[in-house]
Amino acid sequence: MVLKQAFLIVFLCGFPFSVMAASPNIPPHLDRQKLVYGCGSCHVGFNFRSGGGTNGCLNCHGNSSKVIRGLVSAGVEIKNIESEFKKTYRHPTLEVSGVHSSKEELPETNPRAPRHADCADCHDPHLVSPANRFAGIKGKRIGNIMADITNEYELCYRCHAESANLPGRFSNKRAELSMNNPSFHPVEGEGKNSVVISLLKPYKEKKVNPADISIIQCGDCHGSDSPSSPKGPHGSNYPYILADNYSTRDNEPESVYAYALCYRCHNRASILGNESFKFHSLHIQGKGNGAVAVGGTSCHTCHNSHGSTEYKYLIKFDPEVVSPNSKGMLKFVEKGVSSFRGECYLSCHGVDHSPKSY
Repeated sequence: MVLKQAFLIVFLCGFPFSVMAASPNIPPHLDRQKLVYGCGSCHVGFNFRSGGGTNGCLNCHGNSSKVIRGLVSAGVEIKNIESEFKKTYRHPTLEVSGVHSSKEELPETNPRAPRHADCADCHDPHLVSPANRFAGIKGKRIGNIMADITNEYELCYRCHAESANLPGRFSNKRAELSMNNPSFHPVEGEGKNSVVISLLKPYKEKKVNPADISIIQCGDCHGSDSPSSPKGPHGSNYPYILADNYSTRDNEPESVYAYALCYRCHNRASILGNESFKFHSLHIQGKGNGAVAVGGTSCHTCHNSHGSTEYKYLIKFDPEVVSPNSKGMLKFVEKGVSSFRGECYLSCHGVDHSPKSY
C-alpha cells in the first residue's frame, strides 16, 4: 500500500523514477538511488496544510531509532540533527510548530508574528544539494525582485536583520555587518583595516596568497560545539549557538576557555602582549590590588563581534558595564592609525576616563 502511494505521489510530482536515477546532478531528496520510494519517502502521510513541519525531516535526520524505516538506501550517511535541536542553545525548531507557511515572506513585517525556525525556512528539500545549500531559498533583493540567495549571510538576514518581530535584546545583523560601517567582521566582504596585528595564519586582512582567508562566514562562529555534528547553527551547548565558548561577563578571569571563540582567529599571546593596544592585557586580565585582585572584563565590553556603526576596531561599548564619564561623555576618538592611538571618554569599573589616552 505504501509503495502504491509513493508511485501516485511521484506521478503527481512529475518526477518519473527513470529520470531521477539518470540525472547525475539531481538533488539528493529526488535521487531514487538514495530515497527508495522517491517523493513518497517524504510525502506519504504528509500534512500539506501545515507545510509538513519538522517531523517528516526527522524521520531520516532524527534519532537513530527513527532513521531509515526502509525509506533510505543502505550505505547513505545521514547525521542526527534532532540531537542538535535538544541542546541548551538552539533554533526554535522543535519548540514552535504549526507557524511556518509556504506563503510567508521574510523578513517579517508583523511585529506580533511568533518567531519560528522550521527546516523549510532555511532549506528547500526539493532543490538543496551539496553543490548548492541555498538553492530555492528567496532572500536577496534585486530591484523589485526577491531572488534566490547565494551567500550564507543572506540566509541569516531573512530572520536576523529587518524582521519586525526581532526580540528586544537582538539587533539588526545586516546593519552591523554592513561594509559601509567604520569596522565589521569580514562576512560580506574584506574588512577595512589594513593591519590586524593579532590575526593567526591563514587569516589575513586582504587575500594575497591562495591559502589566505580574508572573508569568514556566520557559520565560522555560529554552529555546533561538536566537530562531528552536522554543519550549521542548529544547536550548541554554548550561548548564542556559538561553536566555542565566548564569555560576555564582566569581572571575568581571562583564560583560553573564556574567549576560546576569539582565540580561534586571534593570537592570544599578541593580545596579552599588548601588541595592538598597550593596555589590552590590563583590560581583560585585570590587576592585583594589594591582597584583592581586580578582575578584568570581557572583549564584549568594548567590542561588538559583528561590527560597529560608530568606530573602527569593532569598538562599541557595552552600556551594562560602561557609562558616561563625569562630564557626561561616552565616546572613543582615534588619534593614530599605524600606532593604534586613541582616547576614551567614559567611566568603567569606577575609573573616570576624561579622557584616558592610549
